[in-house]
Amino acid sequence: MMPARQASQSEAMKKKKRSQRDLVVQILLFALLCSLMADAAIAIRFPDPVSPRSDDAPSNRPLKTAVFALGCFWRSEAVFGCLNGVVRTSAVYAGGSKLNPEFRSLGDHAEAVQIEYDPKLINFRQLLDVFWSSHDSRQVFGQGPDVGQQYRSIIFTNGTEEARLASLSKEREQTRSRSSIVTTQIQQLGAFYPAEPEHQVAFLVGFSCSLLTVQRRTSSIHLWMVGAILLVSFTAAFCPPSPQTLIQSKFSKRVAIRWAVLINIQ
Repeated sequence: MMPARQASQSEAMKKKKRSQRDLVVQILLFALLCSLMADAAIAIRFPDPVSPRSDDAPSNRPLKTAVFALGCFWRSEAVFGCLNGVVRTSAVYAGGSKLNPEFRSLGDHAEAVQIEYDPKLINFRQLLDVFWSSHDSRQVFGQGPDVGQQYRSIIFTNGTEEARLASLSKEREQTRSRSSIVTTQIQQLGAFYPAEPEHQVAFLVGFSCSLLTVQRRTSSIHLWMVGAILLVSFTAAFCPPSPQTLIQSKFSKRVAIRWAVLINIQ
């Protein structure tokens, strides 16, 4: 009887320690975002100009919008989050005719990501390069383990120039895949609909940081928005090596200096 009781107590202690570690991770991730907003680390996304002008700040510059479908929109949103010049990302439903689609009732829509970007820092051609390199455009009826028409590959274009660039990029992609057909569709951007709140910045929600999504579209919290989508990509391991290393170093520094007691929990 005693060994069984000891085993039960040991298991309970392990569960308690795991819960403590999970809490530490949540606290540290939130604190990391706060610290990123408090210093110049955010400059990895918006380098300071030589002659700063208040009317040309990132939050005041006109932004452009791009929409892509490349599988599950959770992953799609994270893919674009670390790109220099991307200001906001949102999970949306696009490409179909159904009015007001919902996750459980999509109709003919696809899961997609809406990207708001600064054209002075990144252009549509560069976004296309990321699009092609981030999914399998030859897969039919799904993407990766996600099966269904809602996960199909689509480039949405706004105007003749974007349509031309999309067509050229698809032709180049097809030349690289002579043994199979590129299934990506190219569509004129029409009405699209925001996904439910629980699908926005999903990788942060998974770390109990969904509060960071509140008022994401308000220009007065521009740095918070940029930091939030940056952390989305970081937690999903989609950041390029340079920002990934920088965020990790910032994270480690804060852990070492401000939360030395918490990290001793085992």
